[in-house]
Amino acid sequence: MEVIVDSERFEGTAIPHLEALYRTARRWTGNDKDAEDLVQETYMRAYRFFSQFQPGTNIRAWLFKIMGNTHINIYRKNSREGERVSLDEIPEFYLYQKAWDDDAFSQYVSPHKAVLEEFLDEDVLIALEKLPMEFRLAVVLADIEEFTYQEIADILECPVGTVRSRISRGRKLLQKYLWEYAKKAQFARETSA
Repeated sequence: MEVIVDSERFEGTAIPHLEALYRTARRWTGNDKDAEDLVQETYMRAYRFFSQFQPGTNIRAWLFKIMGNTHINIYRKNSREGERVSLDEIPEFYLYQKAWDDDAFSQYVSPHKAVLEEFLDEDVLIALEKLPMEFRLAVVLADIEEFTYQEIADILECPVGTVRSRISRGRKLLQKYLWEYAKKAQFARETSA
């Protein structure tokens, strides 16, 4: 009977963070399928180790830490094995369809989020994917999920100074990539000095 109580407690505390985890997983992985797999694996691990969670601490940060570690492990595994994709699995109008899918990120209102919303989600995801993984993880946790530097340091298991550096460097690279996109899309013009 205790398993049912633990399941109910797990659902009551962990499931409310599903949307935030998925948003972040989508930005980390760059596609829906991998994001869904990452979130599913995160919840499986969280459920398995829920007895180690200390009530009264930050469940959201705990879940993001599990997801960050899971993502890093999957990334390392895929880097060793290489990714395999069958061309038959890619629909003919995949990018066109993706550009017109419902905007899952429309509820954001922070200044960083407002800037990101000016670009198509696909373009932002492409720019985020160009970032080295350690920068991408830190930027998404800071600018999209609005974790504090200390929470990000706990999630990524690194010093706060490293978090600040990764966010700063990641933002500069992201700005560069989005500026390049803006020039190509004629949102911005080169200034002559």
